[in-house]
Amino acid sequence: MGTSREAKTEKYARAQEIRNTRKMREILEGLPRFCRQYFRGIEETTGARTRLAYAYDLRVFFEFLQNENSSLKGQEIRDYPLGILEQIGKEDIEEYLEYLSYYEKDGQIFTNDARGKARKLSAVRSMFKYFYTSELISRDVTALVPLPKLHEKPIIRLDSEEVETMLDKADSGADLTKAQLRFHEKTRLRDVAILTLLLGTGIRVSECVGLDLDDIDFKEKGLRVHRKGGYEAIVYFGDEVEEALQDYLEARRQILPKEGHEKALFLSLQNRRITVRAVENLVKKYTRTVTGKNITPHKLRSTYGTSLYRETGDIYLVADVLGHKDINTTRRHYAAIEEDRRRMAANKVTLRE
Repeated sequence: MGTSREAKTEKYARAQEIRNTRKMREILEGLPRFCRQYFRGIEETTGARTRLAYAYDLRVFFEFLQNENSSLKGQEIRDYPLGILEQIGKEDIEEYLEYLSYYEKDGQIFTNDARGKARKLSAVRSMFKYFYTSELISRDVTALVPLPKLHEKPIIRLDSEEVETMLDKADSGADLTKAQLRFHEKTRLRDVAILTLLLGTGIRVSECVGLDLDDIDFKEKGLRVHRKGGYEAIVYFGDEVEEALQDYLEARRQILPKEGHEKALFLSLQNRRITVRAVENLVKKYTRTVTGKNITPHKLRSTYGTSLYRETGDIYLVADVLGHKDINTTRRHYAAIEEDRRRMAANKVTLRE
């Protein structure tokens, strides 16, 4: 079983690598030739997806230069010499950030908020830094321009009452439309199992839909999930999750899956492995009458993380269970709760009776 899953994972990873390589080659054809040296230079320290994202963002940067810089308008981008990086000034970078707020390409409008601008500037910074530290250009002008300040958005999550109401509605079908009710009895146990699993373990929606039947170990109460970054982890679940999964599996045994989908834990009405989009839609379906918040599967993950942190006060445990590689990612997500905990600490120590 394990060997079969490893082979499937390896095959998927290989297919993704081929697709990314093709996309990368296509984009490089439209970038200055010196960019090939840059991407070779950062290959050992970056992932394929990061390099592909950088390539997309650098294409936007060079298209900006071609459109806005009169001395470059007559040249093909791929013919730009490395020396043009020496000609770019601080003001050019600032104008680029302003340009990113709103621009048009091929009849389509593009906009970027502070986060989008920061990401695109990071790609340009990385390129300048590479050539500067390689002593191929004499200055790194991008270091003079700070990244746009990001304003952290409040984390949207469900409170305990909303969680209970949503699960009750998923179980009963209350407030569903007539069209939705026609399918509810067929999907009720599956939907309750998915929602309970997401809320009770904090796994990602991609990890949820990727689960196979043999990934569940009821003896150990653990799930084998394929994490971002390509590694596997065991996520443990409690009694409520176990009960919901057992109820669903009883019905799942009566279903004949389509060929190629026999191992999938969660099936669609077409008896194929359920998709991320389908899970997103069912979350929306059951939360629309419970709350005015825009709830997605990721918000259910945040709901779990919040509950776990409030119960344990252990930020490292939360990071480990959620699969965060960097503890600072977890701290940013749950900073408000940490602030509440610090306030509570103010009156915990008594100096005089």
